[in-house]
Amino acid sequence: MRVAVIGGGPGGLYAAALLKRLGPTREITVWERNAPDQTFGFGVVLSDETLGGIEHADPVVHEALRRHFVRWDDIDVVHRGVRHRSGGHGFAALGRHRLLRVLHERCRALGVELRFGTEAPPAGRLAREYDLVIAADGVHSATRASLAAEFRPRVTAHRCRYIWLAADFAFDAFRFEIAETGHGVMQLHGYPYAADASTVVIEMREEVWRAAGYAEAGPRESVERCAKVFADALGGRPLRSDGSAWTTFRTVVNERWSHGNVVLLGDAAHTAHFSIGSGTKLAVEDALALAACLQEHPDPPAALAAYEAERQPVVASTQRAARASLEWFEDLRLYLGQPPRRFAFNLLTRSRRVTHGNLRLRDARFTEAVEREFGCPPGTPPMFTPYRLRGLTLRNRVVVSPMDMYSATDGVPGDFHLVHLGARALGGAGLVLTEMVCVSEEGRITPGCTGLYTGRQATAWRRVTDFVHRHAPGTAIGVQLGHSGRKGSTRPMWEGMDEPLPTGNWPVVAASPLPYRPGGQTPRELSRAQLTDIREQFAAAAWRAARAGFDLLELHCAHGYLLSGFLSPLTNLRTDSYGGSPERRLRFPLEVFDAVRAVWPAEWPMTVRISATDWAAGGTSAEDAVGIARAFAAHGADAIDVSTGQVVAGERPEFGRSYQTPFADRIRHEAGVPVIAVGAISSWDDVNSLILAGRADLCALARPHLYDPHWTLHAAAEQGYTGPGALWPAPYRAGSRPPRTGRTEAPRPRLTLGGPDARQSAD
Repeated sequence: MRVAVIGGGPGGLYAAALLKRLGPTREITVWERNAPDQTFGFGVVLSDETLGGIEHADPVVHEALRRHFVRWDDIDVVHRGVRHRSGGHGFAALGRHRLLRVLHERCRALGVELRFGTEAPPAGRLAREYDLVIAADGVHSATRASLAAEFRPRVTAHRCRYIWLAADFAFDAFRFEIAETGHGVMQLHGYPYAADASTVVIEMREEVWRAAGYAEAGPRESVERCAKVFADALGGRPLRSDGSAWTTFRTVVNERWSHGNVVLLGDAAHTAHFSIGSGTKLAVEDALALAACLQEHPDPPAALAAYEAERQPVVASTQRAARASLEWFEDLRLYLGQPPRRFAFNLLTRSRRVTHGNLRLRDARFTEAVEREFGCPPGTPPMFTPYRLRGLTLRNRVVVSPMDMYSATDGVPGDFHLVHLGARALGGAGLVLTEMVCVSEEGRITPGCTGLYTGRQATAWRRVTDFVHRHAPGTAIGVQLGHSGRKGSTRPMWEGMDEPLPTGNWPVVAASPLPYRPGGQTPRELSRAQLTDIREQFAAAAWRAARAGFDLLELHCAHGYLLSGFLSPLTNLRTDSYGGSPERRLRFPLEVFDAVRAVWPAEWPMTVRISATDWAAGGTSAEDAVGIARAFAAHGADAIDVSTGQVVAGERPEFGRSYQTPFADRIRHEAGVPVIAVGAISSWDDVNSLILAGRADLCALARPHLYDPHWTLHAAAEQGYTGPGALWPAPYRAGSRPPRTGRTEAPRPRLTLGGPDARQSAD
């Protein structure tokens, strides 16, 4: 087997060494256009997991690396002159030059041909001459560019400038330091990679970089300026450069990693922001996986398919974490007002990979100090601290998110709704929200939607609220009011989501006459008189909701329903005073809010659910969402329930764990309004992390409450919490601990001998 490797970085070299070790008869050639000792960057951080893989695959390389590792456990966060240290993290680093030398020596010892200072032939030519071509040619991969139609890459540039530098001393911890300058916020990321050297990365927003004059400064001046800004962190020592320049980070994603016998590896296939220390780690892990798949599948096409199937989900997860970390640093200015210790917790949990529970295991003292500063009573997890909205105090921070059940008859909630909502209320959440309750018959999504447009419906809802207040004291129940707009007259989702009814369709209305999906019903554009009628329908429904005993009212302005359709520039094409600028698009939703607020009791809270992005070009952006939130808060909204998407059929959401919470985080800090975070929040550890970091005030969960109606009580039991934030209903207290399951194995009989007397007795 003949193998060509394009690129002599750590990933390409390690792949070559592994393949040669596993197949000594393989002919392997590595092309590297730079000299052997020419590289950018200084230190390389590898996790214990990656090192374990290296040790298992090639003990020789592992031992050579181990001798040069610098290890440390602590992270220091310095903010406004205050340093907080968190321990128990575990890092290992070494110099990049040292890593490359180890890999050069290993490749030569195994018989890999290394061609330095030589451009590799084009990938197409190598593919004809070799059995396998490994493209490890970096973030600017020429191979990827030449086969773009096959790999289908997406390269996203971000908003910060950064530069790799070094200092001739060793930090005693991984150090993050924030500098608030007259030009804006700058940050330092520093870590040791030798007994006498540290990597130092300086990063700042593009506009800060320009305002500070770095765009015009020469290389030497840039380095000297950085050293002055962070003189305290450096102890007055200078910084040095290896010729690296200011650059903008680019996230590389490829739909496919292989084509024919050409395969991408490392930065050519994917990138992840340096703030989670992942570039070399991912490349080395790619090499390990590729070598293993080629060993397990002698047929190269099958091996490459297995390699993609194994690595792509892992890398996608890492890239989501890296994106969260990257964006946190981009928006660093939002968090500067946090107390230093809470700021440090926020920074440490920014990627969502380190959580409240994880950090508590690593450093319980630090985590408990953050909890005390937040106001957690002793032994109380953050999620079980109370929260006040206007005149309503919620006993904990968990919300049962609205979930459409499509199980009503003529808009009347029945036994199903009593059991569904009653069970979730008994399950311990601080607030239970109904599904979207429609304000008119024409405003239903499906024939099975509930309503509040008749007295009979209000009476039926009173049965539900009375049950909750009587049998789940301490749990509040809220109603979500909405109108389907152009997404109405459809089937229940299990019969075909957003599909029109087979018979009995009713006319739908919207801000503009645009169908939600191709072939769907075209709505009528609402006239001013019709807008007035609908506004009054919302007010009448709110009045009935108050009489029905609800504790909180949420106005549904999200997910492409009627009010959401006015907010988005993709769905509101009106030319009158209700369309055009953001202020005009807000006009009707605010009129409805004001009409509802006028009839809803003054001491009872109101929230508004919005879609903070349309996930589509030209639609509502995160910046727009901040303005929308500010407007509703100015009109009296007590909190914003921050969801995303479902506004246009052609959306491209970036799904992932807690993927919508950054939008809530931004609104909370930039608009200064309380927020409810939603979106794939699946664990109580996530809830604790979001609340304690200050990214959300409340967390709404939907599917977890379908899986487990007692999700909140079980979360309390699993954390050993028995306080007032999660009280079990008296009839359920016997079940407040997990039942015993299966057989418990007793210790096996054994004979223990000890000392000469016992031995003599046994003889």
